[in-house]
Order: sequence, then C-alpha cells, then structure tokens
Amino acid sequence: MDLNLLGSLLCIWLSSSTVFGGYPIWWSLALGQQYSSLGTQPILCGSIPGLVPKQLRFCRNYIEIMPSVAEGIKLGIQECQHQFRGRRWNCTTVEDNLAIFGPVLDKATRESAFVHAIASAGVAFAVTRSCAEGTSTMCGCDSHHKGPPGEGWKWGGCSEDAEFGVLVSREFADARENRPDARSAMNRHNNEAGRTTILDHMHLKCKCHGLSGSCEVKTCWWAQPDFRILGDFLKDKYDSASEMVVEKHRESRGWVETLRAKYAFFKHPTERDLVYYESSPNFCEPNPETGSFGTRDRACNVTSHGIEGCDLLCCGRGHNTRTEKRKEKCHCIFHWCCYVSCQECVRVYDVHTCK
Repeated sequence: MDLNLLGSLLCIWLSSSTVFGGYPIWWSLALGQQYSSLGTQPILCGSIPGLVPKQLRFCRNYIEIMPSVAEGIKLGIQECQHQFRGRRWNCTTVEDNLAIFGPVLDKATRESAFVHAIASAGVAFAVTRSCAEGTSTMCGCDSHHKGPPGEGWKWGGCSEDAEFGVLVSREFADARENRPDARSAMNRHNNEAGRTTILDHMHLKCKCHGLSGSCEVKTCWWAQPDFRILGDFLKDKYDSASEMVVEKHRESRGWVETLRAKYAFFKHPTERDLVYYESSPNFCEPNPETGSFGTRDRACNVTSHGIEGCDLLCCGRGHNTRTEKRKEKCHCIFHWCCYVSCQECVRVYDVHTCK
C-alpha cells in the first residue's frame, strides 16, 4: 500500500466531521488492539468509539454479548473481503484507524449497501451462535419454533435462536440510524436485508443415532447456514441492487427524507434487496477523496473475461507477468496404518499483476 496515499486518506478522513457523524466507527472494535484483547480483558463500554447513548446503554446492560458483537463485525469484514477479492474495490480496511474502510463508505453506494448488510448479518449470526454454544447466560437454545416432529425424526440438540440474534443486531446496529435523512433510511433498509437473510436460510440439521450408524433414531434442530452461504446470497443482491432517488416530505417533526425506486418500470425493491442512491467510483486509480487505492500491482487472472480478469481489473492499463517458484507437497502416499508421506516439489507459476 502506498504510504503517501494512506497518509492523504487519513488526513482527509480525520478532518471531515460530517463523515464521522454518519459513519459507524464502532466497527473499529473488530480490528486492532481492541479486538485482540477481547478474550483477556473486559470490555469498557465507554472506550468503544462512536457509540450513541442508546448503544452505550445496551453495552452496559448486556456486556457479556459485546464480544459476540465484535466477532460478528469481524466475520462480516472477512466475508466482504472474500466476496470482493477479485474486484477493483476489494473491501480494504485501514488498520489502527476508527474509520476502518476510509472514505469509501461516505457515499450511499452499492459498496456501502453491501457492507452494512453483511456487518449486520455478522452481528446477528455471531450472537446466535454464541447463545447456542452456551457462552452467554442471558440466552440459549430456541424452544419456541419447533412444531411437531416429522416422520422418522424427533426434536433434539440445540436449535439456534436466530430471532434473538437478529433482535440484538437490530437494537444495537440500528440505534444510530434514527436521523430523518436518506442515508439513515438506506442503512436501516440494508441492515435489515442482511438480517433477514439469516432467517430465510435457517434449516433443519439432523444427526443419526444407532449401532454402526444405522439411524434407528434421528434427532433434528434448527441451525444457521454457513456464513459463506449468506455472503454469496448478499453478493448476488449487491449485483442486482436497486438504485433509488431521495424524496423530501414535511411531517410534524420537520423535513423527512425517504427513498423511492428510480425506475418505475423495474420491480420495486423488497425488504430482502439492497438499495443505494449514489454511483460508485471506478476504483481504477488512487483517489484520497473517494478512498480508492487503485488496482496497480493487484494480482489478476489472465484467462478470465470477468471483473477479476486482467483486462477489466487493470482498467485497460495492461499487466506485468513474472515467474514465481513455490514449494508444495507432492507424490503423497497413504501407508497402512495410518499416516501419509509426501515429497516436496518446486513448481513454477506465472503471476500477473496490473500495471
């Protein structure tokens, strides 16, 4: 990463009070020193940056849940970086900075929509999992949504209480989105879209019991999907996100901004769709104002015609190619019983990077 560019980004970001006013800087709890000390030190709610009064009260009242909130944000960031690993904007985070994505999320773009959705889903997911694992005394397994068992199986195990996780995410993550402006309306919508994805993907998970796996008895419970499934689903929603326009209305509390679909002949976005109302930069070149780091020196796929291919990822600038030697295990043999022996081979790969 270019240090001069990074310095410019930080200067612009730290000097912009309007950005910090609407930016969920409490997400920084998931990175750096604060996150690494979660397992060994108690959380001091007053030390978490960017909390509004409602979030601060929540933190103090439900302190044992806060490590799961931080874990959920971390999970969301990691999934964002996986989903965008081959795109011009690859969900880059800036370490040791409160605004962990830099100015990128300042605008109401598709990228902002996805990050809010995946982060809110991550919080709900991590809290739900923590409850099922018994790490919190204030929540546990779901005993309310079982219904009658099906043919050949009965209820057992610990059904994950996703509705509790969604409630925590809604109460905490949406607490700062109470302004009567378009950006708060967009963030609330996308936060809820992320959480709804979890409820829509809950499924029965079953286990067989009996001699030699005979499955004489099968017990089942409600389980969350793998988080990658949620990430894949929300990435599809990013690709098909609905562009909106901002409308102003006068109400008893003053002027209120709402969102309306820009194109009336398209299907109106549902609560499961992502919405945005500002265009994204192309992220081809470094730009401190937009937070773009550009794509120079990024690895690209020379055989692909998609966005991760060298033509599109490198924005038409071309690419460089170098050879790289890597040591890998090879000629592996299984020995009875029971170990595997391998040789070490050196293989040569072509590595392509953007000019």
